[in-house]
Amino acid sequence: MGELDLVIPVREGGSGESLRYALRSMAANLPHRRVWLVGYRPPWAGGVEHIPTHQAGNTKYKNTTAAMRAVCEHPGVSDTFIYANDDFFLMEPVESMPVFHRGPVREVDAYYATRGNGSYLRGLRETRDLLVSLGHEDPLSYELHVPLPVNKRGMLAALEIGRHLDVLHKRTAFGVLAGIGGTRMRDVKVLHRGPNFNTTSPFLSTMPDSFTNGMVGRHIRATFRRPSPYETRRRR
Repeated sequence: MGELDLVIPVREGGSGESLRYALRSMAANLPHRRVWLVGYRPPWAGGVEHIPTHQAGNTKYKNTTAAMRAVCEHPGVSDTFIYANDDFFLMEPVESMPVFHRGPVREVDAYYATRGNGSYLRGLRETRDLLVSLGHEDPLSYELHVPLPVNKRGMLAALEIGRHLDVLHKRTAFGVLAGIGGTRMRDVKVLHRGPNFNTTSPFLSTMPDSFTNGMVGRHIRATFRRPSPYETRRRR
């Protein structure tokens, strides 16, 4: 298969500092062929491919679905690619990106139900119900904040099957319908500013506030001080 392309959707605007450090972490620790930024490309980002997308959807979910479709339909992107967000950080080297899942959707549902997460929880349940209707009685969730290897054909099939859902859980729909399996792990998103996060975790993810003002952000910035090849205007 060789090295895969790395694909990161980027929202319009902002300085992209979390993206800067996400790219530093992936350049250091994740073998890949090319980097594709989908949507917005910050002025400082160089040595990357760019797929512009129209980000006028009335929700972030529609924008990310449009971005995913654009990636899967682009002939230049490798048939299997690594899909990541601009706040995913690889803290130690991997030879290739493993597949991880979060366990059964029903257990993830129970977690979010206690937090009153409106559209996200509705999308989770509608995606689960769709998968159950297709014969997947107890589907797994792939909604983790870590990179995921994605096959173009499989993802396009999942997007088509779930096209009537306005908050399709794309990673889960793809993972279940394509039967990718994987290893269970706890999510690595750090929501707070404090010190209670796993400093030995090979993967981390942040919120805007925890990256900018939290100890996890300080830890990530201290780990990746050296600029990556994907920066044309270099800092720190």
